[in-house]
Amino acid sequence: MEMNGREKNAENGIESEEQMSLETSNIKKEKNDQGAEEMSVEKIFENKEVPSWKKQLTVRAFVVSFFMSVMFCFIVMKLNLTTGIIPSLNVSAGLLGFFFIKTWTTLLEKSGLLKQPFTRQENTVIQTCVVAASGIAFSGGFGSYLFAMSERVIKQSEEGKAGFQYKNPTLGWMIGFLFVVSFLGLFSVVPLRKIMIIDFKLTYPSGTATAHLINSFHTPEGAKLAKKQVRELGKFFSFSFLWGFFQWFFTAGDDCGFASFPTFGLKAYNYKFYFDFSATYVGVGMICPHIINVSVLVGGILSWGLMWPLIETREGDWYPAGLSHNNLQGLQGYKVFIGIAMILGDGLYNFFKVLSRTVAGLVTKFHDRSASMHIPTVDSPSPTNKPLSFDDQRRTRLFLKDQIPTWFACGGYIAIAVISTLTLPHIFHQLKWYHIILIYTFAPVLAFCNAFGCGLTDWSLASTYGKLAIFTIGAWAGTSHGGVLAGLAACGVMMNIVSTASDLMQDFKTGYLTLASPRSMFVSQVIGTAMGCVVAPCVFWIFYKAFPDLGVTGTTYPAPFATVYYNMAKLGVEGFSALPKNCLKLCYAFFCASILINMIRDAVGKKRGRYIPLPMAMAIPFYLGSYFAIDMCVGSLILYIWQRINRAKADAFAPAVASGLICGDGIWTLPNSILALAGVKPPICMKFLSKGTNSRVDKFLAPKP
Repeated sequence: MEMNGREKNAENGIESEEQMSLETSNIKKEKNDQGAEEMSVEKIFENKEVPSWKKQLTVRAFVVSFFMSVMFCFIVMKLNLTTGIIPSLNVSAGLLGFFFIKTWTTLLEKSGLLKQPFTRQENTVIQTCVVAASGIAFSGGFGSYLFAMSERVIKQSEEGKAGFQYKNPTLGWMIGFLFVVSFLGLFSVVPLRKIMIIDFKLTYPSGTATAHLINSFHTPEGAKLAKKQVRELGKFFSFSFLWGFFQWFFTAGDDCGFASFPTFGLKAYNYKFYFDFSATYVGVGMICPHIINVSVLVGGILSWGLMWPLIETREGDWYPAGLSHNNLQGLQGYKVFIGIAMILGDGLYNFFKVLSRTVAGLVTKFHDRSASMHIPTVDSPSPTNKPLSFDDQRRTRLFLKDQIPTWFACGGYIAIAVISTLTLPHIFHQLKWYHIILIYTFAPVLAFCNAFGCGLTDWSLASTYGKLAIFTIGAWAGTSHGGVLAGLAACGVMMNIVSTASDLMQDFKTGYLTLASPRSMFVSQVIGTAMGCVVAPCVFWIFYKAFPDLGVTGTTYPAPFATVYYNMAKLGVEGFSALPKNCLKLCYAFFCASILINMIRDAVGKKRGRYIPLPMAMAIPFYLGSYFAIDMCVGSLILYIWQRINRAKADAFAPAVASGLICGDGIWTLPNSILALAGVKPPICMKFLSKGTNSRVDKFLAPKP
């Protein structure tokens, strides 16, 4: 499971989308390596009864999951609408789920009302449900393809033009859209769970890391550590929430408050170089690998420190003078399309990289199966002819015990596909039934490729498949038939299918390692997805109504990837004719540079490649600026110093501290939104002016003699 994630990839930032696959996968892999079993885990739990799959699905688990889903949807939504960088929040989800249920059961036990103890299987159910629900906040496209259809976003890109098509968000069609597309991916890969988990023994690093985390919580030593981690998380959650509340008092106007403090001077501030005192992105920096944080800063320096100031000197030559800062015929066009070029270059390279590894892995796995001529069972050796360990025997027996019938999975996929094919054209008139049938024909194959590749590399390419749908369906529909909106809608359909497929397989891996039944995992994923289909749109709607400037460049919530996705769709439909002078040449250069950097990273090996910046991360600040990169680097520096002082303590508590910073600031957006909806304004505007401007203001305000 991943968050964000699950996609891991941020576009969710930009990938952050893959982004954050980018980022979060490295951290999860580290945890997976550290969690390698030196002794039998199942021996520890041998005397504990494993509940039936129905008993793993408790009412208390889903009550806790619902409230945690609301909290994490707010957090993911804020990250989506600010920069799109979404780190893994599995640690905080696991810790909080353990803490809430453990507190609940302890109180019931003291009162003599406890009927069922809290097990690691129930903990896994909560984790699965919460991550499934909050994952919809990412794959639902509220910061990317879905919001990109809105009039607010399109107007910025089509400044001065009229007659463009758009679809503004409303709760009704958003919830309906998510319900008809979010479950297909679950049914598409269910029949393959045994092949992927048992036969091929795919690693699924994120799912494995989550399982180790949950298993550790339910040992005596792990429970003690978890309590300490929860205490640290709560402490920094409170600090972050109160810090956000304190900052609110000084934001009565535009460019007011601590977030507008010109840390490095006013000139640097104008080019987006400043520390904005965001607890969220300090926490993100503590979770993301150091190379991600450095890559984002390098990208900001390259773009806002060098390229944009140089291109500004070409105003009147490369682009017309006097254009507004949002006009894509001006400097804004270079910011958006050069960033898109880097994203596409990085995405294309990694698509073929993961695809090649997937094909090679499949060939190897099938060769191994053919050589052994049988599938591993509880009583027979594995394809490598090595005897199964006690852990593998117990896990395999229980994993194969509760089957999900193939007819149920195939019938569910076909039924939902039919309903979706009939429904989607009524939601998006530009998306025709034959477009949808084409997507659903190829979707199971792509879902399998994504799930298999994720099992090998921990890298979900859901957003890349979504971009392929944008260009394919958009070009097919054409400009005259609403190709832009058709491409964006197709992106949403494809992303939801392949994203949920890889997420479910990660959950099956987690369940396999914690002895949670595949049936309980599937049901929890379905319920969590249903929660997300309602909760995520409602959370987005709160943001949309509370902040009228949502999606506008330069505001608190610029939703940068909404603009990126719209222009990506427009590019696929209309071609390159609308680009400013020399922009296409620069796009080609950065597209090729992105591929070249990735090739060099892979060629020099992991040891040296980890010092080479990641193109995907470098592209994120091209459009936004470097302010959040500085926050992230501060978080990275804090973690580095902490590790130098006490590595063991940093490794144990840094994820909890970072999660507390992210969660507290994220939850503050709820009361902040309520205050905005109620019309309550902050009382103070703290603004920073140059000496000359301040003198003019004083002179203007001075009383007349």
